[in-house]
Amino acid sequence: MSVAVHTSLTRVALIGVTGRMGQALLRAAPAFPQLLITGAVASPDSLALGRDVGELIGGGRTNLVVTSDLAAALAHADVALDFSTAAATAATLRACRAARKPLLLGTTGQGEDLGASLEEAAREIALLVAANTSVGVTLLLELTRRAAAALPASFDIDVLELHHRGKREALSGTAIALGRAAAEGRGMSPVAAWRPAGEMRGAGEIGFAAVRAGDLVGEHTVLFCGAGEQLLLTHRATDRAIFARGALSAALWLAPRPPGRYGMSEFLGFKTGT
Repeated sequence: MSVAVHTSLTRVALIGVTGRMGQALLRAAPAFPQLLITGAVASPDSLALGRDVGELIGGGRTNLVVTSDLAAALAHADVALDFSTAAATAATLRACRAARKPLLLGTTGQGEDLGASLEEAAREIALLVAANTSVGVTLLLELTRRAAAALPASFDIDVLELHHRGKREALSGTAIALGRAAAEGRGMSPVAAWRPAGEMRGAGEIGFAAVRAGDLVGEHTVLFCGAGEQLLLTHRATDRAIFARGALSAALWLAPRPPGRYGMSEFLGFKTGT
C-alpha cells in the first residue's frame, strides 16, 4: 500500500461524529500524526451539539466541539469523511462541491438514484465512495471479481453477511458491493443478477443472505458452489478500528487528488474495481 507523503497536517472534517464509526474515527486519529480532525459534525437535532468530542469517547477535553454547521467545518478542512446517514448524503455532496473539498463517503444505504449526483460531484471534487474501508474487504472484493471470472458459470455464487443487531440495512453496503463484484466478474448486470436467499433463482443469479445478531462487528463470505466442490472467500472483522484506520489512511491519500471518482481499490493500487 502506497500512501502519499505529507509535509504538513491534513485537516479533516468528520461528518457523523456521534455514530459508531464516527467515534471509532476519533479514537483512531491519534495514531495518525500527519492528520488533524478540525471539524466534528452531527445532525441539527443531535443531543451532542456543543459537547467536546473528547467526552464522546470517554477521554479528556480536546477543545473541539460538536457542531451542525457543515459549511464552517469544511471551510477549515482539507478533506471530509462522511459516516452519517443516507438521508444526509445529498446535502453533504452539495456542501463539499460548494466548498471544493474532497470527500470520502462511507455512508451506505442510499438508493440507486444517487448515482447521477455522485458523478456530477466527481467532476468537481475528489470523491471516494466506499461501502467498507477495511483493507481486507477491499482485497476480498478483488478476489471475488477474479474468482467469478475464472470459475465456470455452473458454479453458484452466494453472498452471506453477518452484522450486529443494530445494523439498519437489510443488506449491508459491503454485501451489495460483493454481489456487484461477482456480477462484474461474470459479465452480468448486477441488478438482474441478485436474488434474496430462499427464493428460487435462475442459472447465474447471485443469492444473498443476511444475519443480524448480538454485537457482531461484521463478517462477509462469498460462496462459490460447484458440483462436488466449494470455494469460500471470507473476511471477518473483530474490531471496528480496522474500518477507522482504513478510512483515515484513505483520507490522507485522497486529500491531494484531482477531481474524479475513486474507490478503495485505487487507494490500494488495484487497476480494476471500485
